[in-house]
Amino acid sequence: MAKLYFHYSTMNAGKSAILLQASHNYVERGMQTYLLTAQFDTRAGQGRIASRIGLVQEADTYSQSSDLFNVIERRLAKGPCACVFVDEAHFLSEAHVWQLARAVDDLGVPVMCYGLRVDFRGKLFPGSATLLALADEMREVRTICHCGRKATMVVRLDSAGKVLLDGDQVQVGGNESYVSLCRRHWREAVADANPWLKPG
Repeated sequence: MAKLYFHYSTMNAGKSAILLQASHNYVERGMQTYLLTAQFDTRAGQGRIASRIGLVQEADTYSQSSDLFNVIERRLAKGPCACVFVDEAHFLSEAHVWQLARAVDDLGVPVMCYGLRVDFRGKLFPGSATLLALADEMREVRTICHCGRKATMVVRLDSAGKVLLDGDQVQVGGNESYVSLCRRHWREAVADANPWLKPG
């Protein structure tokens, strides 16, 4: 039975590498997959999913106006597809997630989404919130803070390495812009703006 999956974590946990490896496993067994990523995320080039360890794969892109049910339906009309993979799933809108859920339910194709759970302010992304509500299965992809604890939060940095406390929720960036931290060290990093977050 097809399911909607949400693999979530913070930055630099290897989500894209895991996605590409999972897709490769299908292809190696003679099955086709369909890869999607956000149109505006061009860090690896337009329509490319890339991991920090060097794995890269071409992908179709979606925009905020895309109907992902129709996109997947058109792909299935071209031939068999064992699984749909969505990278940077936190960039999905609430409507996109419902469209993916409909594709799972009505088209019978599994959809695996990989993305961040929360932004640099500790707030859920709309796509992630909807995935947490609708996904049939959720799996945490773990990474660690500099202290060795599990990292669950992320801070955004400016060009001088200073922690930013305000700004647009969506800003594409990598290691130069974001650092993954455990909750305690995230609280320390943002405590100047939020004194009630200071560690006791």
